[in-house]
Amino acid sequence: MKVARGDVVILDFPQAPGQPPKRRPAIVVQSDHNNGRLTNSIFAMVTTNTRLASTEPTQVLIDLATADGKSTGLTRMSAVKCENLYTLPQAVVLKTIGQLSPALIQQVDDALKASLALP
Repeated sequence: MKVARGDVVILDFPQAPGQPPKRRPAIVVQSDHNNGRLTNSIFAMVTTNTRLASTEPTQVLIDLATADGKSTGLTRMSAVKCENLYTLPQAVVLKTIGQLSPALIQQVDDALKASLALP
């Protein structure tokens, strides 16, 4: 399944050795150029633990009470954890449930910069 930057997807994240993968949402953060030419993509983990999303610059709150939040397809208030990035085969994507708005993509870009210590 081909993916696009900003897609909200469901996939099976690898866990510790010997443990089964954990199904959870993620955001495609890799460029569309690379998503189109490679079989792997870079994903940021999404969690329902939003405790640090308002204070940690590497996390983005997805508020379902907003139009931007509703477009994600998520069913619970969540946070994008830009400090938890995974390069995985696109084949592990089970389905696309939504898309980040341009405003949320900009927030994710800022969180990725903070996570990677980029100017």
